[in-house]
Amino acid sequence: MSKKASCALLCMFMILLPGSPVFSQASRGSLLDRGIALYGESRWREAVIELRRAGAEALDEKGRADALYWTGLAELSAGEYEAALADMEELERIFPGYSGETSYHKGRVLYYLGRYDEAVILLREYADREEGVKKAAALDWMGECLFSLGRLDQARDLFTKITGQYPQSAKYEASAYRLALINQKKRESELLELLKWSHEESLNTAEDFRRRERSYDQALIAYQKRLAEMMKEDPASPGGDYRSELAAAQARIAELEAMLGMGTGETDRQRRLRELRNQAGRMEDGILRSGRSGGGGGL
Repeated sequence: MSKKASCALLCMFMILLPGSPVFSQASRGSLLDRGIALYGESRWREAVIELRRAGAEALDEKGRADALYWTGLAELSAGEYEAALADMEELERIFPGYSGETSYHKGRVLYYLGRYDEAVILLREYADREEGVKKAAALDWMGECLFSLGRLDQARDLFTKITGQYPQSAKYEASAYRLALINQKKRESELLELLKWSHEESLNTAEDFRRRERSYDQALIAYQKRLAEMMKEDPASPGGDYRSELAAAQARIAELEAMLGMGTGETDRQRRLRELRNQAGRMEDGILRSGRSGGGGGL
C-alpha cells in the first residue's frame, strides 16, 4: 500500500472514531434534532432525555443554549413547571437575549406555578415589543393571570381587545369564552349583592315593624285598663264605644302581623301604622273627655 493511501485510510478512521471532533459534532446535532422531533410529536419526556444529552455534549454555550431552550419547552408541555423554570433561568444566565420568545414561555410557566403578578410583568414586556398574533397570545395569558387574581375588570379589557383587534388570532375563541364568563360572573355578583342588600333591608324593616307593633300593643293594653277602671266607677260611661274601637285596633294589629308574614310592601305597613296611631290618639282623647264628664278618677 502506498504512503498516500495509508494516510487517507488513517484520516478516515480518525473521523469515524466516537471521540473525534467531527463525530461528536454530528452526534450532538443529531441528538438536538431528535429531541426537537420528539417534542413536535408530543413525546415530551422522551424529548427531555434527548435534549439533556445534547446539552451535556455541547461544545459551546450556543449549543448548550439551544438544548436548554427546547428542554424548557418540553418540560413546560409535560407539566414539569419547576424544572422548566430552572432551565429557562439557566438559559438567561448563560446566554442573555438568546430569544425574545423565552420571556413569553417563562410567563406561561409562572402562570402555571400560580405566580401571576410576575407572569403579568414578563408578558406585558413581551406584548409591548410584539405585534399581531404574538401580541394577542401574550395579552391572552395576561388576561388569564388577571382573571385568576380576581381582577375581572382588567381581564375583561384585555379579552375585549383581543376579540376586537385580533379576530384571526388562535386565542380569539378562548378570549371570547373568558369574556362571556366574566360578564356572567359580574352579573351574578351584582345580583348576589342586591339580594344581600334586600335581605338586610327586609330584616331591618321587619324589626322596626315589630318594635312599633309592641309599642302600640302596650298602649292598647294601657287604654283597656283605664277603660275598665272607668267602667267600674261610672257604669253609664260610654266605654262600650271605646271597647269597640279597641277591638278594631287589635284586629288591625293582627292584620299588620299577617301582612308582614306575607311580605307586604313597606308603604302598606306604614300606612296601616299611621291609621293605628291616629286611632289610638282619638281613643286617648275620648277616654280623657269621658273621664272628665263622668267624674271618674283617671290615671
